[in-house]
Order: sequence, then structure tokens, then C-alpha cells
Amino acid sequence: METAPRIAAIQDISGFGRCSMTVVLPVLSAMGSQCCPLLTASLSAHTAFPPSQNAVFLDLTAQMERTAAYWGELGVRFDAIYSGFLGSVNQVRIIEGFYRQFRGEGTLVLVDPVMGDGGRPYRTCTPDLCAKMGRLADQADCITPNWTEAALLLGEDYDSRPTEEEGIRSWLERLSLTGRRSVVLTGVSLAEGKVGAGYFDRTTGSTGFFMARQEPAHFPGTGDLFASVLLGALMRGESLPGSVERAVKFVQRSVAHTLQVGTPPLEGVQFEPMLRELIR
Repeated sequence: METAPRIAAIQDISGFGRCSMTVVLPVLSAMGSQCCPLLTASLSAHTAFPPSQNAVFLDLTAQMERTAAYWGELGVRFDAIYSGFLGSVNQVRIIEGFYRQFRGEGTLVLVDPVMGDGGRPYRTCTPDLCAKMGRLADQADCITPNWTEAALLLGEDYDSRPTEEEGIRSWLERLSLTGRRSVVLTGVSLAEGKVGAGYFDRTTGSTGFFMARQEPAHFPGTGDLFASVLLGALMRGESLPGSVERAVKFVQRSVAHTLQVGTPPLEGVQFEPMLRELIR
């Protein structure tokens, strides 16, 4: 009997607004993987919504180690470990311990180094957390930064990011740590009206790009959607280039659908009707 790939998803969960675990879980499930949530934090709504004294941010750091210990007692094994938004610096240490306990031969570690966007770190991402996130990313098999996160990882000025293919390939290779990890850089544009991703594939040492039509809107949670589709495809045995192409196209179609139905951007990408495209 064929068993579904099992993925430990280390993410926060937001009660309102499509992002993090509310995106990760349905996408990975639709693509045939078993998603096992290890929650970093519980939020009443994602952080792009206006701050309020009634907003809830519940730090679940203390529960993470207990959950991992119990999974160890159960003898759980994982085909992939996938982390995204972290609620505190101490969670990096816990995830590193999780690697030591659950990272077996063949376990794919994907780190989405969620630190910022638009040239600025998120308000919850302190300089110490950014530094620790970089340390965590150093241990990954694959990372999926956006331009802001790539600049933070490289210690570069966001405003000096390259716009030509040669310069982007150079950043990809530097981010790969001399070929030790694969890199998928999101938000890349090589032509007006087109946006997508560039990649470095550690298995072949090659770089490449996939573009799709750029839609006239910005939605929170698209990075989570992209990384989840990418990982779901990799768990099916698809190549990194094929997985990048699938993720780029799915995000574009989901954004186009969201604009068509008029969902408010803050609520995130209405990807649910598109999930059938991911089921094989």
C-alpha cells in the first residue's frame, strides 16, 4: 500500500486571513501529503490587519517541545520538515532540536525564511530573530525567500537588488551557500508585466526562471501558497524546475481568480476553488 508523504509543518495559524497554516494544510493535503502541524503561534488575524488591543497573539513556544517529545514517543517519521513564520527567537533553538530528532536520511528540510516584504522586516521580526532565521536557513535543503528576505540573508541593501538576469543568478548562487542548498527566489521580474521566481537547483547546479502574468494587486499569504505548492510537488517526485513552474502558475491563477470575484486583498488569495488543479 502506498503511503502519503508525511510533512511536519512548523507554522503559525491565523483565525482570519488566508496565510500560514490555513494555506499550508489544505494545499499539502490536496497534493497528496499528510500535513502534521507544529504550531508556533495562534493569531486572531494575520499581521497585515491593523493592530488592536483586542488582537490575539498567543506564543506557543512552550508547547512545541512537548509536542515534538510526544511525536518521538509515537515513533513518528517525516519525509519533509517545512518551517515558515516564527513567533520568537527561542523557536529557532527548538526547530534545530527538531531537526536532530526527526531529520532522517532522505528527509527534505524546506525553510521559508519569513522576515519581511517590500524592503522592510515585519514588525515582529527583530534583528536577533532575523539573524537566527538565517542560521536556521543555513541548515535547509531548500529555501524560498522573497527579495527582502534574500537581501537580509546576504547582508545586502534591498534597494541594490539586481534587476538583470546575470545579477539575479549571482544572488541565487550566493544564497545557495556554494551549491549546498537549493534556492527559489520569489517576486522576480525579467520583463514588464511578468513576475515569477528564479531558482538554483543544487542537484544539477543550474539556475533558471519561470514567469507568469503579473496581476494588478498585492495579497498577503502568496509566499505561503507558493512554498506549499512547491513542496507538495517535490513530495510527488517532481523536479525542482517543474515544481517552481507549477507554483508560479498556480499562484498567478489563484490571484487572477481572487481579483475576478472581488475578494478584499487583506483577506488573502481565494485559492480554495483552484485546489482541484493540484489533485492528480
